[in-house]
Amino acid sequence: MTASNLTTDGNNMPEDNSPDNDAATNASAGQPTLTPGALLPSGNRRKPGRIAVIVCFVLLAVCLGGFFTSSSGPVAGMWCVAMMILLMFMSVPVAFALAIPSLIGVYGLSGVPAMTNILATSPFNAVSSWTYSVLPMFIFMGMLLAQSGMATRIYRATDRWFSWLPGGIGIGTTAAGAGLASVSGSTIGMTYTLGRAGIPEMLRAGYDKRVAVGTVIVSGLPGNLIPPSILLVVYAGIASVPVGPQLMAGAVPGILVAFSFALFIFCLGILFPHLVGRGKHAVGEKETVTWAQRFQSLGEIWGFPLIMLVLFGGMFSGAFTPTEAGAAAALTAMILTLWYTRKNNPIGNVSRAAVSTVSSTAAIFFIIIGAEMLTKLLAITGLAPVITEFITGMGLNRVGFLLVLVLLYLVMGMFFDTLSMMLLTIPILLPTLAEMDVSALWFGVFVVLLGELGMITPPVGILSFIVHNIAKNPEVNLGQTITLKDIFVSLLWFLPVAVLFLVLMIFVPEMTEWLPDLLERTAGSTATQ
Repeated sequence: MTASNLTTDGNNMPEDNSPDNDAATNASAGQPTLTPGALLPSGNRRKPGRIAVIVCFVLLAVCLGGFFTSSSGPVAGMWCVAMMILLMFMSVPVAFALAIPSLIGVYGLSGVPAMTNILATSPFNAVSSWTYSVLPMFIFMGMLLAQSGMATRIYRATDRWFSWLPGGIGIGTTAAGAGLASVSGSTIGMTYTLGRAGIPEMLRAGYDKRVAVGTVIVSGLPGNLIPPSILLVVYAGIASVPVGPQLMAGAVPGILVAFSFALFIFCLGILFPHLVGRGKHAVGEKETVTWAQRFQSLGEIWGFPLIMLVLFGGMFSGAFTPTEAGAAAALTAMILTLWYTRKNNPIGNVSRAAVSTVSSTAAIFFIIIGAEMLTKLLAITGLAPVITEFITGMGLNRVGFLLVLVLLYLVMGMFFDTLSMMLLTIPILLPTLAEMDVSALWFGVFVVLLGELGMITPPVGILSFIVHNIAKNPEVNLGQTITLKDIFVSLLWFLPVAVLFLVLMIFVPEMTEWLPDLLERTAGSTATQ
């Protein structure tokens, strides 16, 4: 994977390298494992058609003309932001979509010396922050666990423990999504994995196809909230907030999002049993899962709680800083991968994970450099203060401001991925947060969840099309026709749950701030002893 290609290809996923027949199980079920590319937010969308490209080039020419004829810095900055949006529409990699208009803007406003200075200083200044030192550790941990077959084991365990409940397979899929979030931090990667495994299992059990696909789509929502979260680390660097508390801030909301969807599926199973294959609509005989099998499945994922213990226990106890905790968790993941793949080239698996970590880290750093250049452009043009003044002049209070952002991100999510939306909007919005009495720590969790929600919003949310593409596979749909209309209808059932949770976050910000405060108090008491 390179900096210019951050997409995930579901048709080229590697076989599971785990021992104990996991590879055979995955092959027969058509279930891919998480790829290195799946561990990063996608930077590209579907390629635009020829007419769309021509229109975009014409609009780019208009933007360039408008920029060089502007006499006002803020107006010139707006033309540059318009160029960024157009380049993203044209599937130009995010890093270049951010950097090129920024450099043009700096050159047009301040000349060659300023542009040369930014090219000389921004790459180092952008990625030399201590906040980002934890990123390679988290990515390496995800790459290692992708090689170890942990995804298959987590799904199997959650399915066995929750299958007896009304809507149990759907609840298990949601729980697996939350668990895989801690492994990969990738919504797209989890959607592939859960879609290939979960949809056929639910259809075999008699689930309504719309419940099956809807469950898979929303199961990935906690992906970038539950630590370790790459997006929250990137946000912490941009917003200059401590990375440890920012990671902890996402944990409780991420778990509660997963719980909310599980509760919704449970209620569907109680009120409308035919939607989850129960009662007189049950299909075939249900497989009986013994307690011995349940506890055996827990034994297969013993490495997962061990990693979480090292990561969170180290930070809570004050023994590790977030970076040191990430390094310790990555070391633990490496030992686990060597153990899990001991019969199938363990050294090769670790080597592949290491190489992929280097390329993936470089790809993220290229994007962060582009965001740094955007920040410099905003400073030179004076656009950020103008936007802040405009927003505060609208007379909105905190709640009104955040509700407007919800609508904005839902619309933007139809066209951009989460990382693109964050890097485009956060530098502009940060100065406004203090005016609106919005905590920067809380806002990080809010904006990541908003971006993830935007990725599933009809009519062009990227996850909707990913699941539709997965559902075309005969091994997944089991002979049933799953149309794009079915995907959108399923989202109409599930989306209100996520929107209500966002509203709850606005009115109860304590759910986000409680765990970081507890971590700070724990670390303070430890330091005084």
